[in-house]
Amino acid sequence: MSREELQQHDFNDLGITPGLLKRIQDLGFVHPTPIQYKAIPVATSGEDVVGIAQTGSGKTLAFSVPMLQHVAATKTVGLILLPTRELAIQVEETLKKIAGKAGLRTAIIIGGINPYPQIKQLKAKPHIIVATPGRLIDHIEQKHISLSNVGMLVLDEADRMLDMGFEPQLKSILASVPTDRQTMLFSATMPARIADIARQYMKKPLRIEVAKPGTTVDTVQQEVFIVPRDEKVNLLKQLLKENKGTVLIFSRTKHGAKKIAQQIRQMGHTADEIHSNRSQAQRQQALKGFANGKYRILVATDIAARGIDVDNISLVINFDLPEQSEDYVHRIGRTGRAGRTGKAISFAVPEQKGDIAQIQKLINITLPIKSPTGESLASISREAPSGGQRNASKFSRGRGGRNQSQGRRSGGGSQNRRRTKPTRRSKR
Repeated sequence: MSREELQQHDFNDLGITPGLLKRIQDLGFVHPTPIQYKAIPVATSGEDVVGIAQTGSGKTLAFSVPMLQHVAATKTVGLILLPTRELAIQVEETLKKIAGKAGLRTAIIIGGINPYPQIKQLKAKPHIIVATPGRLIDHIEQKHISLSNVGMLVLDEADRMLDMGFEPQLKSILASVPTDRQTMLFSATMPARIADIARQYMKKPLRIEVAKPGTTVDTVQQEVFIVPRDEKVNLLKQLLKENKGTVLIFSRTKHGAKKIAQQIRQMGHTADEIHSNRSQAQRQQALKGFANGKYRILVATDIAARGIDVDNISLVINFDLPEQSEDYVHRIGRTGRAGRTGKAISFAVPEQKGDIAQIQKLINITLPIKSPTGESLASISREAPSGGQRNASKFSRGRGGRNQSQGRRSGGGSQNRRRTKPTRRSKR
């Protein structure tokens, strides 16, 4: 569905209750994004949903509205699982904004902070629990919470939760919630493990795809610089001088992120860093400073970056290529959000041409290749060169589930909806 077609619709068309609809309008939401337009009516009708959508596509509103309606109507509890603390905090803030003065009680269950205030929130019988899997399991094992009254479950950024090693915790939680719940699962990519979870734990979910798995938004201009490792900092200095907007830089390691941030500050730019060596308070301070303009540049690792929800990022720089090819999609999705244009630049050392080929194969785009001088180089084939790819094994998991699509069914005009094969849920 094109932007022009979406602008012919508003939230009145989506089956939202009057009070909630007014709150959405008061917050300034006028036209739904594609994932909101397609997912909200299906979810509010009670069906399970598998949503394939990129970062920045409006997924939070797409599942928050149905959950708020479901909780109000059924008097059950809503549970939202997310991969990172920062993302959990932002989702809870969005829920409270949408709910307004409706008396919504939420509990946010995340690691890295004192658990006792969380226990107090759980004792207050919250309507919605927003959690990361690890800390939620801790509270379950300590008998601080029971999931027996969960009526709606949301798994957001499910592919990232699996990449971060949360599969055992997810399956334990899925086995603990009632079988007659409603479930929504959102993912930017559709590896085989996600498809397996949908088949095993969901009830004939309707698959809604607003972008093919692995695709990148067309509002982001992408390019790659082939650069020797010892010239990366000089190239970064040049690019930061040429690009005056807000910049998000990705490092593969936490130590690299700290070092890059220090070097950027020495260049005279305002910058901070976010990675697992920083406390939760430091991470929140860095995010807040980045969002309000105190810091023009933020340096992040993949694990920490999934909670970055800043709309005006003009440039994403991959100082290091990601470990997993899907992370390239997640990284550059931080720019070009909500219809804005953006730019993504990746640094690759000469021996990483095979890694670039695998990224191109995933996103189905041939990326412009340049030298540090800006000179265009010969393009890299989307097929990795045989025998010479250093990180081939790192990308094999990402390629495994790219075409897990089910048969497409008609309905909803231009809406692309697909049902996964009907299967029984596994025994709990």
